[in-house]
Amino acid sequence: MDSPPPIRVNWRMNAMMARFVGVVAIASGFVMGIYGLEDQGSRWLQTALGLLVTGMLAQGYALYCSIKRMQELHDRPKP
Repeated sequence: MDSPPPIRVNWRMNAMMARFVGVVAIASGFVMGIYGLEDQGSRWLQTALGLLVTGMLAQGYALYCSIKRMQELHDRPKP
């Protein structure tokens, strides 16, 4: 019984998408944070903090993907 070939992870695409999501989340977090500081007692500030944390996590994952891609390129046999 033959097993299917392993699925290769496209680290470059994952990193690009994570960077985009991270930038959008951080920018949205700052905008909502400014609005939340003006409107005291609303949930905008908590939402903004959540978006900032989400953006930082996405940027961290993008860094992880970039490192994994560089490791794969380094470990690949040279022709």
